[in-house]
Amino acid sequence: MKAAIVVLSDPNAGEEALGRVFNALAAAYDFKAKGNEVRIYFHGTGTRWPEVLSSVNHPINVLFEAVKASVVGVSSGCADVFGAKDGAEKSGFKLVQENMVPGTSGLPSVADIAADGFTVLTF
Repeated sequence: MKAAIVVLSDPNAGEEALGRVFNALAAAYDFKAKGNEVRIYFHGTGTRWPEVLSSVNHPINVLFEAVKASVVGVSSGCADVFGAKDGAEKSGFKLVQENMVPGTSGLPSVADIAADGFTVLTF
């Protein structure tokens, strides 16, 4: 099985958002531990998470570090819109621009991800 995990939750939205990203990373960890291919993408307001999760003081930083190698990147267009571009780059993540949506700097292509045989899960 191949899974693509898309994180959309906003770190500024409280406990529910933390629960969503926690479960997204836990699912990625589970897929990875079972030998499945997993990719993690940060979209929408979720583009703010990489900088937040990179802090060693964050409660799920250890889990984030355990799956960090599976992060493909951060949606460039979404990072632009939600002010997360600098944080994503500072955290060392690639800005993904495969889907050149008009008026944006590009987003990951969900169509390509699905065409590559990945089940897309959103959190």
